[in-house]
Amino acid sequence: MRRATLLGTLWFISLASVGAQAPGARIEELGWLEGRWEGDSDGMSMEEQWTSLKGGALLGLHRDVKGDRMVSFEFLRIQATAEGVVYFASPRSRPPVPFALVESSERRAVFENKQHDFPQRIIYWRDGERLCARVEGKGGEGEEWCWTKD
Repeated sequence: MRRATLLGTLWFISLASVGAQAPGARIEELGWLEGRWEGDSDGMSMEEQWTSLKGGALLGLHRDVKGDRMVSFEFLRIQATAEGVVYFASPRSRPPVPFALVESSERRAVFENKQHDFPQRIIYWRDGERLCARVEGKGGEGEEWCWTKD
């Protein structure tokens, strides 16, 4: 019982340090992420898939393949929590890192965790029929990708 209480307290503290939530943001507003998205960049085949919203969560998977070899993968989850909407990133099956939804509009979402080394911000947006994402560090340096729906 103590362990569960301790874990719950640590969970709350970690979310509190993530950042302030976007006021009034609801997970239902992120349905535009749903689908299977693909793209290529410098010989790297990229794939990102988002399930439909069920049970208060969107589940995602990202995979990078170069030639015949998978070089990277990540499990993703966006979930409505008591603290607000949170993006959980689990690169290569590592423990999930929380990023709070700090900005949300019709086709754009910004998640932030200022305590994380890199990235500190994860941004998704729709550009016409493309889904784009950007990750940024402390100084705004980052990487950006766009995919088309499969």
